[in-house]
Amino acid sequence: MITALVVGADKGIAHEIACQLHARGDHVVAACLGDGDDLERRGITVEPWVDVTDQGSVMAMAGALRTEGIRPDWLLHVAGVLGVDKLGDLDYDDVRRQFEINTIGPLRTVEACRDLLGPGAKIGIVSSRVGSLGDNSSGGMYAYRISKAGANMVGLNLHHDLAPLGVSVLMLHPGMVATDLTKGFPGDHVYIQPDEAAAGLIRDMDQLTPEHSGRFQHSNGTFLPW
Repeated sequence: MITALVVGADKGIAHEIACQLHARGDHVVAACLGDGDDLERRGITVEPWVDVTDQGSVMAMAGALRTEGIRPDWLLHVAGVLGVDKLGDLDYDDVRRQFEINTIGPLRTVEACRDLLGPGAKIGIVSSRVGSLGDNSSGGMYAYRISKAGANMVGLNLHHDLAPLGVSVLMLHPGMVATDLTKGFPGDHVYIQPDEAAAGLIRDMDQLTPEHSGRFQHSNGTFLPW
């Protein structure tokens, strides 16, 4: 049994990850932007009102974990936003908002919790392959691409800093998942459901070893270019 902190667990992929880990017998701490009452009714430990854009909120969550003696084996940061934009029609306030949540959010969370992560701990940060420079063949989606590319650099930096402490870091692409987040995503795609994406990400985390730390992995198990 592991103890897993899942950040952004109110809905979508993170909600499914929390439920699936709980169902297999793991101890789950679900950090939610809201009250997380539906997860609490399932018997899942909830840290409510966690806003990854707010330093005080994230520090309060980390402080609560310390007080409760919770040291996560896994820290899964899934909280994120997606806005569709194009050159000539950019909302720079929204660019900043996506960067604050998608890029700074995971860095803020990991830094706040770093002393809780001992040797053998694993960090998974949900990114997107649209943040891959090597995989970008279409352009567009400036704010989302930039914020996820930044998140990938956050993950790689964390790998270099935390690997000497025995902590492994993996950047995760969940696939094209049918959630509220992707409703406005451009193009025709074959979508998978959140439960399938969650199962793939859990499998990637289960199989994560120090040798694979600092990589960018698809939920189907394949590795992606930066």
